[in-house]
Amino acid sequence: MLDDAAWLALTAALTVLGALYTVRAGRKRGSAAAVRGVAITLLPPAAFLTGTLELVTDVTTATVDWATGLVFNPFMWFGLVLAGLSVVLFGVSSRMSGRQQAQQQKKSGGAVSAPATGKGLPPSSGRKAEPIIDDDLADIEAILKKRGIT
Repeated sequence: MLDDAAWLALTAALTVLGALYTVRAGRKRGSAAAVRGVAITLLPPAAFLTGTLELVTDVTTATVDWATGLVFNPFMWFGLVLAGLSVVLFGVSSRMSGRQQAQQQKKSGGAVSAPATGKGLPPSSGRKAEPIIDDDLADIEAILKKRGIT
């Protein structure tokens, strides 16, 4: 997009602006602000020398192009509508699947196999199981019982 001379000119302009800010900040707010200004002033040449100045402008340009395409392109809006419709259809199919399973249970008299998460578990007797107490925790349990905490 831009040649090296243009990037160098942009870097020089940003560096001069940073230097002016540094001098002004140093006079008004002291040496800490001046050191911070020097740090800001060094960023444009560092970005130029590492190639990130061009990268940032490329990313910014691509983002702006995408955003304007999103706003002004009717095909983009149609794509968003199709994506939303797809999400709604996934939800509808999930509900339909649940209803079909319920109807199958009614037709078979409720004798449908248990779900996979409940296989192999013994039926509950309704009685509360006694906790298995570790010998090391017996003292703690005794203190809790003494305080009325179970």
